[in-house]
Amino acid sequence: MKAAGLDWIELTGLRARGRHGCLPAERELGQEFVVDVALGLDTRPAAASDDLSLTVDYGSLADRLVAVVTGEPVNLIETLAERLAEVCLEEPTVQQVHVTVHKPAAPVGQVFGDVAVKIYRSRS
Repeated sequence: MKAAGLDWIELTGLRARGRHGCLPAERELGQEFVVDVALGLDTRPAAASDDLSLTVDYGSLADRLVAVVTGEPVNLIETLAERLAEVCLEEPTVQQVHVTVHKPAAPVGQVFGDVAVKIYRSRS
């Protein structure tokens, strides 16, 4: 689902402890969330000039994404994913974003590997 003509910067496996979920224990105890983002942009201007301001400072972006995960709790990881996508699209060069929020310790009564929500958002 990646658009032709865009380059992609990926930040994967970003971990932070949050208190998201519908159950009281999730809010009280918190749990680890893992975030992956893929940022669609044109990297040619940055590459040509070797200028960080023309691309994405992924260190700074990672800090802002962790602040969302560790910040105000929400019931649904769908809501969390949407908030993370909004942060990514605040970057002036980012045209599209793919966000995956993993909740590996979700309260599921069966053996499972992961629960994740993936969303795709763009400026247009």
